Amino acid sequence: MYQVLDWRCPSSTEAQNLTRVSGFHLLGLSEDPDLQPLLFGMFLSMYLITVLGNLLIILAVSSDSHLHTPMYLFLSKLSWSDICSISTTVPKMLMNIQTHRRVISYVGSLTQISLFTIFVSMDYMILTVMAYDGFVAICQPLHYLIMMNPRLCGFLILVSFLFSFLDSQLHVLMILKITNFKHVKIYSFFCDLSQVLNLSCSDTYCDTIVQYILGAFYGFFPFSGILFSYYKIVSSILRIPSSAGKYKAFSTCGSHLAVVCLFIGTRFGVYLGSAASPSPRKSAVASVVYIVVTPMLNPFIYSLRNRDIKGALRRLPSRRV
Repeated sequence: MYQVLDWRCPSSTEAQNLTRVSGFHLLGLSEDPDLQPLLFGMFLSMYLITVLGNLLIILAVSSDSHLHTPMYLFLSKLSWSDICSISTTVPKMLMNIQTHRRVISYVGSLTQISLFTIFVSMDYMILTVMAYDGFVAICQPLHYLIMMNPRLCGFLILVSFLFSFLDSQLHVLMILKITNFKHVKIYSFFCDLSQVLNLSCSDTYCDTIVQYILGAFYGFFPFSGILFSYYKIVSSILRIPSSAGKYKAFSTCGSHLAVVCLFIGTRFGVYLGSAASPSPRKSAVASVVYIVVTPMLNPFIYSLRNRDIKGALRRLPSRRV
């Protein structure tokens, strides 16, 4: 069993004799004992719904030959990424509530930050790839099967993972550079990278610059790709003469557009809320929206708005394993 110590920033002479922390203290969303059973039940339910919903999407896509297309391949990877991203944070939170221990080891914190960053970045990258897939399907329908061939689809998924992995390792390197911490209390239910960096006794100006650069690269360029794809998609849909044709074309990418708005909108709202309110606790509550709520709603959006998915889900019980 490890022990989490709490200290203030040492002087220059004391810094040489100070070792790295053994862990962090996660304060969670609330320290009120009466709220812990409610939080446990709520997050357990949301976690199970998320895992079950996304697993159904994966099973439906993999078992139905009609869904063996690039669009649904990317959708299954998005569902897999959602399961992994929520599994890096919520189970640890549930265990902390159940055991009344709010401690996470230093290695565990690095692992959680690394995995969480990988899968959240994967979500964003896959949503960008899905926007490109929709652009090709609507704007270049006659060349769709040639352009979106299996080799290209596999390459896009691999590149998405490699870029996400690089993003996570750069963030972990920022934390590894920190040798002394102001204290070890994190006002969240998971190891929030920004809060961990703010605990550093040393100057984090360079790390802040790197964060902005990574945010611009991993945020601006994928978002620009999504905007450009939908600009072309909307332009093509408006040129369709019949209303039925416009509706059919829009229904092809309607679910994806709803998920993109939910994913980007919630994250943007969290960052705006964090900037408006300096309270780490309020930021932690706001982060629940994109960490837990968004992965939970994605399967509902795709299953309710997509006839192919609904048909595959209805046929799923009758299929033999």
